Amino acid sequence: MKKQLNKIAKDTNIFLKKYINSQKYSQLMSPMKYGLFPGGKKIRSKILIDLGSLFSIDYKTLIIVGSAVECIHAYSLIHDDLPCMDDDDIRRGKPSAHIKFGESTAVLAGNSLLTLAFEILSSPKLKLNEKIKINLIKKLSECSGHLGIAGGQYLDLSYERKKISRNKILEMEIKKTGMLFSFCCAAPAIIKKKTIQEIKFFENIGSKIGLLFQIADDLIDLKSNSKEAGKKTGKDQKKGKATLINLIGYDDSLKYCDKIIKDINKNLRKYGSRSEKINETLGYILNRKK
Repeated sequence: MKKQLNKIAKDTNIFLKKYINSQKYSQLMSPMKYGLFPGGKKIRSKILIDLGSLFSIDYKTLIIVGSAVECIHAYSLIHDDLPCMDDDDIRRGKPSAHIKFGESTAVLAGNSLLTLAFEILSSPKLKLNEKIKINLIKKLSECSGHLGIAGGQYLDLSYERKKISRNKILEMEIKKTGMLFSFCCAAPAIIKKKTIQEIKFFENIGSKIGLLFQIADDLIDLKSNSKEAGKKTGKDQKKGKATLINLIGYDDSLKYCDKIIKDINKNLRKYGSRSEKINETLGYILNRKK
């Protein structure tokens, strides 16, 4: 698994570095690169490639689409760490962007990475027809804005130190984390011009994967240490975050994760051995240490 993730990370970073370096220089390039590179584990891109293999989509095409996803993810982390948001000073084992470059520069670098994602999807480097590109851009926009990441971040902040129902917590976690995974699962179906029903099928799988990822992330916050995780841990309880773990407990959260994995595998059973890679990735997501 680590070998596969390392290859995807290497290929994604090569594309992103070449793409950014080919643009006219601006002083925001340095903080943008700081937020992007080395860029974490690339699990979202791995899921995209796993699902893309079900449809035999060209690897290079998936790397470019995944590069856009990683820009969105990096933007969300830069903004999430800001003092007005979760106020974290460590990210991926190094000072957060606002600690390194200042708060206003971090905001602008995040904004620039957000828009860079759509530049990439509309670029001639992505060898897809214009209608497919528009559909990808539309879907990624929906998953990134008030219906997705931004909306989820708002709920996350709004729910601090409040008694929140299970359904509302799940809704928040699906928006905050699941929607970007939804895009990663839906994108291959969009590229292959599948029906609306089929695209929705994969979006739902993505939401479940995102929920699995978020619960695993919350488990890391509870059980891991800052050095191992590469970010502050133990902050969810200190801030009174609304998480499934805080609501139903550690053991029941693990059982819930196992149920999610079983449900996803059941839904993808019709793809036979081609879905084995996804199952391996799900196991990695649940058992990761950072």
